[in-house]
This record gives sequence, C-alpha cells and structure tokens, in this order.
Amino acid sequence: MTVRQTLATLGETIRGHFTGTRRMVSFAEYLDLVMADPASQLRAASQYLVDCFHHFGHQPVKYPWGEVRRWKLFDCSWAAGEGRLIGQEVAQNQVYRALTGFVRDGAPTRLVLLHGPNGSAKSTLIRCVGRALEHYSTLDVGALYRFSWVFPAQRQTKGGIGFGGAASEGGGAETFAYLPDELVDARLQDELRDHPLLLVPAEHRAEILGPALERLGGQPLPDYLRLGQLSSKNRAVYEALLASYHGDYVKVLRHVAVERFYVSHRYRTGYVTVEPQMSVDASDRQVTADRSLSSLPPSLQSVALYEYGGELVGANRGMIEFDDLLKRPLEAYKYLLTTVERGAASLSSATLFLDLVFVGSTNEVHLAAFKEIPDFASFKGRLELVRVPYILDVTHEQALYAEKLREAANGRHVAPHAAYVAALWAVLTRMRKPQVDRYPGPLAEVVGKLGPLEKAELYAIGAVPPGVTPAQAKELVAHVKDLWTESETYPNYEGRIGASPRELHGVLLNAAASTRYVYVSPLAVLDELGELSRQGSLYEFLRQDVQPGGFHDHKRFIDLVRERMIGKIDDEVRASLGMIEESEYLRVFERYVAHVTHALRKEKIRNPSTGRMEDPDEGMMREVEKTLDAQGKPDEYRGSLFARIGAWSLDHKGEKLVLAEIFADQLKRLRDAYFEKHKKAISHGVGELVTYLTAEASGLSADATARAERALAELEARFGYQRDSARDLVALMARARYR
Repeated sequence: MTVRQTLATLGETIRGHFTGTRRMVSFAEYLDLVMADPASQLRAASQYLVDCFHHFGHQPVKYPWGEVRRWKLFDCSWAAGEGRLIGQEVAQNQVYRALTGFVRDGAPTRLVLLHGPNGSAKSTLIRCVGRALEHYSTLDVGALYRFSWVFPAQRQTKGGIGFGGAASEGGGAETFAYLPDELVDARLQDELRDHPLLLVPAEHRAEILGPALERLGGQPLPDYLRLGQLSSKNRAVYEALLASYHGDYVKVLRHVAVERFYVSHRYRTGYVTVEPQMSVDASDRQVTADRSLSSLPPSLQSVALYEYGGELVGANRGMIEFDDLLKRPLEAYKYLLTTVERGAASLSSATLFLDLVFVGSTNEVHLAAFKEIPDFASFKGRLELVRVPYILDVTHEQALYAEKLREAANGRHVAPHAAYVAALWAVLTRMRKPQVDRYPGPLAEVVGKLGPLEKAELYAIGAVPPGVTPAQAKELVAHVKDLWTESETYPNYEGRIGASPRELHGVLLNAAASTRYVYVSPLAVLDELGELSRQGSLYEFLRQDVQPGGFHDHKRFIDLVRERMIGKIDDEVRASLGMIEESEYLRVFERYVAHVTHALRKEKIRNPSTGRMEDPDEGMMREVEKTLDAQGKPDEYRGSLFARIGAWSLDHKGEKLVLAEIFADQLKRLRDAYFEKHKKAISHGVGELVTYLTAEASGLSADATARAERALAELEARFGYQRDSARDLVALMARARYR
C-alpha cells in the first residue's frame, strides 16, 4: 500500500468516526437526540460525574470488619492501571456521597475539599476522577454537546444581511450547520460551552421537554437546565437574530450548529486545575472589533460582544480542581463564597452562570490555620470536607510500593518482600496507641496489649495477637472497626502523622540504586529505612516521643520489620522444601471443623473410609486443640469457632466457606507446631539449600543436590525469587532461625 493509499484509508476512517460520533448536528437533530436518550442529555455537571462513577461500576473490598465499596474508575482500566488510586475506599465513597447530594439539591452548592497529610493521595484521587471524565466523554454514553453560531456568506442568502432565506447548498433551508467553510462568512464560538437546550426559553422548556422527562419517570431537571440562561454573548447574538427575523424563532435556530466536545485537561476543557500561584480565575475581553469577526452581519457588529477566559470558563460543564487551595492568600478565593453557592461569577461586563463541580485539596497544617480565621464560619457552609489519611492497611501500602519499585528497578529483578518491608515500616509509624478507656473491661484488657505491629496486622488481615482467649478474640474482631475509627473526631487522628509515601518513594529509589546487590533487595530497603530514621531534624514524625507499648519507636520498627520478613522467608523455604504440602494443614483443620460442627449439633458424622455413621472423633479434636493451644473449656472454644463461621457467612451470603481466610491464625499455629515437631529435619533441608546456593553444591551428595535444586525451582516459580536473591535472603534466614 502506497503512502497516498494509507492516507486515503486513514481519512475514510476519521470521516466515519466523525460521522458516527455525531460530532456536528443541527438543533432539530439534537432535540431528536434528547428525546431518544434523555438520561444522557438532561443532566448537569454533578449528574454527569455521578454517571461517570456508575459507568465504571464498583466492587467490594474486604476489610477485617466487613466489605467497603470500591469504585472501579479509580483503577484506571482505560490506561492499563497507570496512575490508579490504591486504597482510600472510604474517601472515594465520601466524594461520591457529596456528588449524589448535589444531584438531589439540583446544583453543586459546596466545594468538595479533600484534606489530609502531605502525600496521602488527595491529588491522585481527584486526578483519577478527572481522567475518568476525559475517557467517559469519548464514549457514546458520555457524549457532551455545545453549540456555535453560523453565518452564511452574503452571496448564499437572500436578504443581503446574512440572516435571510435558505442557503443554496449544504444543509438546505432548515439549517446552516452543515455549510462548508467557503460558504460561511463567520462562525461564533462560545467559550462557556452553554448547553444547547438553553436556546429554548426557560418558560417553555418544561413543555418542550415534557415527553423526555416522562421517560425519566418524572425526574426533575437540574437547576442549570431548569433555570439557566444563555451567556451574555449568546444572548446578544440570539436577540439580534430574533430582531432581524422579526421574532421568527425557527429561523434563528437555522444559525445554530450543535457540536460534540470532549473533556480535556490538557486543553482546559471541562476539567481544569488551578495551581496555588494562580490568582485570576476568570476574565473577559471585548471582541466586537476583532478582525476575525469582521464578517459578522452589520447588526451584530454594532453589539458589544465579549470573549470570556480563565479557569472557571475552561472548566464549565465539568470539574475545576483547586490544588492546595489554602496555600493561596485568603483574598484570592473569597469570591468562592458566592461563586460556589450561586454557581455564578461576576465580571465587569456580565455575570457568568456556571455548571461545574468545585473540588480542592489542602494539607492539615493549612486547614488547621484556616479554621482559626474569623471568616471560617462563612466558608464552613460552602465546604464539604473529605478526610484522606495515610493508608493504614499494609496490603494496600505494599501494592503502592510494588508499583514504585517496578518503575525504579528499570528491568532489574525485584526480590520478594522489598515492597513489604517498606510498607510495614511506613504503616507502623502511623499507628496510634489505642484509647483503652473507650472500651468495656474485658475488651479494654486485650486492646491495651496491642502494640503497633499487632495493631497493623489486625487492620490488614484481622490477625488476633497470640495469648488471647477465644472470648477476647471474638470481642476484638467484632470491634476492629471501632478501633479503626476511634480517633476520627480528633485533630491528631490515626493516619495523620507518620511516614509519607513521598519519603518512602525516596527510600525505594535509593534502594533500587544500591550497588551492593545486582537486584533490588529488601535488605537495601532496610538499610535506607535506617538512614531515614536518623533524620529526625527533617521529619516531624520522627520527633514524636516513644509511647508505652512501643508506639513511635521508629528505629525499633526496623528490627520488627526485619523479623517479620525473616518469618515470611522461613515459611516460603519450608513450603519449597516439600516436607509437607500447604494443603495438608488445611485438610487437617477442615476435618477438625467438620467434627466440631457435628459434635456441637450432637450429630454423627460419616467415616470416609468405612462409610459408616460414627460419633465425632473426640481424641482428634482434643489433639488439634492442644496443638492450637486452645484456652478455656473445649465446648466454649469450639463454640467460638462455630460463631466465627456464622459471622463470616452473614457477611458473605451465598459464598462457599473459605476456612483459610476465616481461621488464618489457627492455620499458622498448625504450621508452627509442625515446624517444632520436625525442626531438625527442616534445619537439615535448609542447610542443604544454603550450601547449594552459596558453595555451588560443594560437598553435597547427588540426592541432596537434587533436593536443593527442586527447592530453588519452587522458590523461583512460586514465590518470585531468583538465584541471587534466594542466596542472600535464605542465608540470612538460616543464620537467624537455624544457627
């Protein structure tokens, strides 16, 4: 295919896309579109954002206290996940709740202000919404329309002033929208992108749109479409045309070309970010004498027309973001008091009526200072505050750092646990000592024993600390949400102070650049965390006093993280040695649960070997309970397990039981018990593996070499190691656990 043929094919494709997406229609055709699809066209900015949330859908995310809704638009599927928001489901739902409130109110009357510590993903959350709007506007369900004025060439119209009869070609007598450029003297654009339905006089809109509203089940029009008026420039053109046609409204509409537009942050269309240094958010300029408009009909050339600009104008029909809003001088955003509440901005030439959602971000330091000013009471009613704290779930923080490490590694191998150690340390720095006096006596006792590590693991996987009785464990699991939210009403809430992801990003970059390893090692990450923890003069969170229970002991946290990492490596090595399959622990526990269930119901259970119905095996149950170090009477302990299954079933209706999830702590104890029983054999296998990795199998028998090779292959295939990382990390674990 030649270059000319390629260009011709591309041209046909673009022409087909232009026509298929209805980029340009007449006003009558647009009205047909409104009647056919009222849900997509009879919506203001707040409804458009809500529909964008709905389009991408949501899914449940499991937390120890239950499920939380996560909106899929924050996964950025249209960009293969690039720039996605990890965690922050509570903040997502608060933003969504604010938007739905605007829809019920008829207009966005408050500014949604995200506040939290530096680096808590406030801007990322807003950016995800903005990028979702950009993508949504390219879809048929997200089509947005504006209009412009078309004035045909004098020679193509009757009447000699550009208003008269039909154009001789390009659309016939009904519309000038399809006239080619050579037959057009002037096209007048509208910077505010007024909705085409504002061309219908307000007193007649309900009547004209009646059939469409009936299809929506009587849903009322948003204030913007119910009460809105044309912008000053559009009103001037409309009145001039109406006067020239002696009140013939249909002839006025011939000059209207309804055009589709797309939300674009780059081109400041429907989504604009206002940086702290910007001070002017809207402006106007007289354009009547502009040479580009010299072809306007004489009656319009005598009318003062203004061109509007600025951030508010660019964002109209979409969303405007005020980045670090409170860093600006107070006088710079006092106008927001009336602009947000009334949806209008006053300029010297006119008042601009706007249809957009206001969002902003600020850190806690500036918000605290802002609350002290006398004018705060006036602002408070115009703000919808949404808290965005640091992530407190280690699994979410780990996912965030795993992405950062992949980018920083630049193709090098990233060893297992490199992201985990950074994530766990960061979350530990954010833990607050529990307020024991908030809980009843038995629960207060166990809550008071929670250290930062136990608290972090309780938040992440619902792990109950060792040495807790079944009754205490049940109470603790039932009150995890209370523990999570206990400081929400306090200025120094949990998740406000601690290591920022921005600081940890620097740690990960330095670790990835380390020359001590040919791969990205968690040991390098630990070294960099040690360097960071010594910089108390630079970071406020490092200057906190160490509290009872080990809270804020940031240097000690490094030792805790190292120990947890070694424990994970130990589990992986033991599984890779193949001395017992992981499923064997679960099989034993499933058999135990089955016998417990029948024992509590006083029922017989079928023996799988003989097929006979027999009493539950009391000896087996007591043996497992002894291994689990069960506290209290057997019936009470078994009852607590049964209650936990019941609670899980209520939260997961219709789902098959997942014992590995419900009883993760019991399964870990079974693994540990097996380890103690077979420690000598495991130690021997670990020694063979270390020798194989560090001495190239020197002195190993053929059988030992084969076993070590199988273990290494399992470590690589199942857990993501390579030989270099396995050598260093397994040797470290062996020195710590099997010396």
